[in-house]
Amino acid sequence: MSPGPHRRESDLVRSYVLTRGRARAQHQMEPAALVRAAAHGTMSELDPDRRRIVQVAQGGALAVAELAAHAGLPLTVTLVVVSDLIDEGYLVPASAERPSAAPSPDLLQEVLNGLRRLDTSA
Repeated sequence: MSPGPHRRESDLVRSYVLTRGRARAQHQMEPAALVRAAAHGTMSELDPDRRRIVQVAQGGALAVAELAAHAGLPLTVTLVVVSDLIDEGYLVPASAERPSAAPSPDLLQEVLNGLRRLDTSA
């Protein structure tokens, strides 16, 4: 028996188990969508693949495609798993983060004036 087909079959079973048989995520996300780990307690109830995704996302906001690469999972599977982890409170979309305060109009005007003073003849 060759290792190729056997491995492929085990990967399919793993993907099926991770997604609980679903082909689509609850949350419609692009592969470039940024997510980060939420402040959450224990992850002992998560399976190793899900735990790995949350652990990687603890380093800061990452694209779903990057999480797929780190976890060694197909992108479509990762989209479903990340959607589940958002529903379970382990991950949050990074776009949901809002800055605590918008820059002041004075600061924006100073930046604009500085840009206008740049020497563009170089």
